[in-house]
Amino acid sequence: MIYAFKGYIPVVHETSFVHPLAAVTGNVIIGKNCYVGPGAAIRGDWGQIILEDGVNIQENCTVHMFPGKSIVLKESAHVGHGAIIHGANLGINCLIGMNTVIMDDAEIGDECIVGAMSFVKAETKIPRRSLVVGNPAKVIKQVSDEMIAWKTKGTQLYQQLPAECHESLRTVEPLREIPKERKIQKNEYKTLQDFMQQY
Repeated sequence: MIYAFKGYIPVVHETSFVHPLAAVTGNVIIGKNCYVGPGAAIRGDWGQIILEDGVNIQENCTVHMFPGKSIVLKESAHVGHGAIIHGANLGINCLIGMNTVIMDDAEIGDECIVGAMSFVKAETKIPRRSLVVGNPAKVIKQVSDEMIAWKTKGTQLYQQLPAECHESLRTVEPLREIPKERKIQKNEYKTLQDFMQQY
């Protein structure tokens, strides 16, 4: 759902998709080819939130801030399931792992990867191309060209998803039996890397 707040109506580019079970409130600007999944909350009630082109905010994420702050999630930032971005800025083409928490005034540099379930303390500055893990989160090494290529391919899947949702996502009543023409799918890929090779 999209909510106005104190006269601010969210701006969502027509190529982006906000799931009906997400909540986008107030002073929020969403660029092109962005995806916002069900259960996500993007609250622009106390400051402005900008999602630049190609950003994805996955299921059950929260994006918010303290009063008087504004934040930017730069182009192709990728925010994994259940993550919380509270008053932090994300760099270009970065990956925030599932259930990670990034606190106020933190700055995540371009092409960083923050591991799942990490906690990035307030005012932390993470340099470009850093691999970050832990609680509290620490830089453990630099992101390689291979790692960022893998991340970029994954984000491209989410950048294609808005058009696919506009085209085919709809509410339906469930089937009560499996149709004969629907096969039970088996895993064709041994690893995530194997799956990504097709893209």
